[in-house]
Amino acid sequence: MSELYIGLMSGTSLDGVDAVLVDLSAGDGAMRLLAHQHDAFPQALRDELLSLNSPGDNELHRAALAGNAVARSYADSVAKLLEKSGQRKQDVRALGAHGQTVRHRPTEFDGCGYTSQLLNGSLLAEQCGIAVVCDLRSRDLAAGGQGAPLVPAFHRAVFGRNDADVAVLNIGGISNLSLLARDGGSLGFDCGPGNCLMDAWIQRHQQKDFDADGAWAASGRVLPELLARLLAEPYFRQAAPRSTGRDLFNLPWLERAMQGGEAAANVQATLLELTAQSIADSLPAESRSGDLLVCGGGALNGSLMRRLQALLPQMRVQPSDARGVPVMQVEAAAFAWLAQRFVHGLPGNLPRVTGAAGPRILGALYPA
Repeated sequence: MSELYIGLMSGTSLDGVDAVLVDLSAGDGAMRLLAHQHDAFPQALRDELLSLNSPGDNELHRAALAGNAVARSYADSVAKLLEKSGQRKQDVRALGAHGQTVRHRPTEFDGCGYTSQLLNGSLLAEQCGIAVVCDLRSRDLAAGGQGAPLVPAFHRAVFGRNDADVAVLNIGGISNLSLLARDGGSLGFDCGPGNCLMDAWIQRHQQKDFDADGAWAASGRVLPELLARLLAEPYFRQAAPRSTGRDLFNLPWLERAMQGGEAAANVQATLLELTAQSIADSLPAESRSGDLLVCGGGALNGSLMRRLQALLPQMRVQPSDARGVPVMQVEAAAFAWLAQRFVHGLPGNLPRVTGAAGPRILGALYPA
């Protein structure tokens, strides 16, 4: 049977949908990327998804409709992806779809907590005519885990080496690290904010979606007192397993640390430094050598990449393209890989990473 899979990812940065078509027939973590499609979310949907990250009126109704809209956006991207690749939908074994995270509160309230990714899997299967594997985080939560990060298992399969330690850093809205030891051991956790605060700040002050190449941040200066107050956040001192999201790192969180009157460019510079320092501080001393492969939108921020290299002089900080996987395709490819794991009845989590009681098959199936 076909071992072609589609991965669909829309992350906390809310920049839209990344869709990849991959051939996973070789096994052992080998994959061939056949096509990639990126589509921005319609502005109205993006605004609604951002709003749903916080409590508000009529949430059940709005979340249901937003889940439908996410499914339609995903389906549009799949159609374009298939047209670009020349493949038929009948040739795709399954697609793995992340959905749009709007709340992430693992282990809280009742010991299990919840994580919410908006997506109507049934509608996506109807519109695509391809089997859909989604709801990929909740089983790990049910087993006592964080449900995140899930990508370290994929990073191990694709980037792991038996002759060297490798660290993989994804900088989306939130930043997360995978530490892949040469002896086969793996660790992973969310470091803290990636692009989410920088994006939100420039959207407020310059009506831009993101700070291209970190140019605005580079025009300002870091505010040491503000940075110290931000780094005092208890999350940064939590031991792994740990995961986070916009529930914590948002503009109200930033504003509580501000004193008023700070120049906007200086705040942006401070937020870039916060991202860089929280990532560097998360790396154990024994992991601060070898390669740091960076993926996600943050890998395109030259100012951030240079700052990471300065903070981690013993490491070689480079984009994941250096290992054959373009920076904006890594996470989507991870969800294609997770779909294959589900189809073959194999676990997709790493219990040492998420804190789950054991390996679990992740996801729910919506047949074509």
